[in-house]
Order: sequence, then C-alpha cells, then structure tokens
Amino acid sequence: MVDDKKFNVERVQTGVRIEERILKVLKAFAEYHDMTLGDLLEGIVLHAFDGKCPFGAESLKRIKDLKKFYGLDLDSRASHRLTEAKASPPRRKGQRGK
Repeated sequence: MVDDKKFNVERVQTGVRIEERILKVLKAFAEYHDMTLGDLLEGIVLHAFDGKCPFGAESLKRIKDLKKFYGLDLDSRASHRLTEAKASPPRRKGQRGK
C-alpha cells in the first residue's frame, strides 16, 4: 500500500553558488520531469540522507546524456576539489577589449 501522506513544510529562498554545468544538467533534468529545481534537489538530498541512490537506471541514462550535451566532465571524484575560476575584472562603460 502506498503512503499518500502529505507533509507541510516551510521553504526558504536561498542564494546557492553552484558550478554552471551542474546547474544546467539539474535544471534540464527537472524540466524533463516537469518539476521545479527545488523539488528535484529536495528529493536528491532526502535520498542521500537515507544512504539511497535517488535515480534509477533510466534516470541515470538521461543524466549521462545531459552531462554530455552540456559538456559536464566532472564526476564524484571531483567533489571537494573544485576551485573558483578567476573572473576577469568588470569592464568600465565605454571600455573596449584588447
């Protein structure tokens, strides 16, 4: 029997910085499943907190395809080893590139 119990929660807006290609894959995956990015992230985290994989074989195949499409060549081995790329200083109005 399926438990259809609903859980009332309080959500907060957050400003999380995330690697650009990871975000593109997550957004595309959420869109494919007609869900919000927040709902997808909540599901992933709740599964991870329980020590479970949040994705089945079909979803993992879709993610692999999306990673290839968006040029995401990172995997779990890159975790905790990502460093911020140095951003170019902002151009001043009227300044031309060299």
